[in-house]
Amino acid sequence: MILWKTQTTLEHLKERSKNTLMEHLGIEYLEIGDDYLKARMPVDNRTKQTAGILHGGASVALAETLGSIAAGLCIDRKKKTVVGLEINANHIRPATDGWVTGVTKPIHVGNTTQIWEIKIYNEQDKLVCVSRLTVANINK
Repeated sequence: MILWKTQTTLEHLKERSKNTLMEHLGIEYLEIGDDYLKARMPVDNRTKQTAGILHGGASVALAETLGSIAAGLCIDRKKKTVVGLEINANHIRPATDGWVTGVTKPIHVGNTTQIWEIKIYNEQDKLVCVSRLTVANINK
C-alpha cells in the first residue's frame, strides 16, 4: 500500500533542494518506494570532521532531511505542514570516504504526529547511524 498523500518525483526533490543545506552537503535522492525514501551523501570535505571521519551532525542532517521530506509526503500540503519536534541518533561506526546511504521508514503516521526511523549505511552495507525523527503535523 502506498503511504504518500502527496506524489513527487526524484527530480522535483532535487529541484527543491537547490540553494539549501541538502545541496551544500551533496545529498542526492535515490529512490521513492511505497513507504520509504532513500538518499545518499558523500563522505568528503563538506561532511567530515577534523578527525577525517563523517561528522555526526552531517549524519543527522541526512536523517532529518529524509524523515522530514517523507513526513511531508504523508500530509495534505494545502492544509498542513510538518515541523520537527525531536531527533536523536546513535553513531555505530565511522565512515571515512565514499558515500553513505540513508533509508527512512515510518514507525507512526498519525493525524498530529509522525515518527520516522532512518538508517544510514556505508558502501559495504554496514550500519553507520540509526536515527529517529518525530514531527508534528500542524495547520497552515
